[in-house]
Amino acid sequence: MRHGQTLFNQLHKIQGWCDAPLTELGIKQAQIAGHYFKENQIELQSAYCSTSERASDTLEQITDLPYIRLKGLKEWNFGRFEGEPEFLNPALPYGDFFVPFGGEAEMAFRERVAQSIFEFMSNETHETILAVSHGAACRQFMRYWAHTSEVDQKNPLGNCCVLKFEFDENEFRLIEIINHDFSLIT
Repeated sequence: MRHGQTLFNQLHKIQGWCDAPLTELGIKQAQIAGHYFKENQIELQSAYCSTSERASDTLEQITDLPYIRLKGLKEWNFGRFEGEPEFLNPALPYGDFFVPFGGEAEMAFRERVAQSIFEFMSNETHETILAVSHGAACRQFMRYWAHTSEVDQKNPLGNCCVLKFEFDENEFRLIEIINHDFSLIT
């Protein structure tokens, strides 16, 4: 799941390893996501999140479960572009654009996220696990496992978007993308 809206999202600033607090809207988005789980009788049994506060703050609005923070779930490191205006981003795909600026290569980032999730899931004894991370991290995990999944979404993943994966025989399969309608929130 992606975190709720942050101040940097609102200000259209590049936000990878740097962090910004959730906005009031971001808190409401997380609460709505929490209601989604309750309304659909999805009993979360275990929880993980990125070490970024925007991810842990989102998770805390959803559940009161104890959780584990993992560096492997952090967003893409954009190097010297961190905190700069989003219009400075190159066109997608980014590839290794950020490497000369102290950032992370795309394939290294993808592998980091995929390996981190695989490791904790391989050791999990629970069936329903929530992991809160970031937009590019979620997208890169989707790309890593695209060969096992028929579900895809070309548009950006919205704040508090839920990606429902199955994990079986050491493989992940994306089965659903849940984008909540936040249009009525003011």
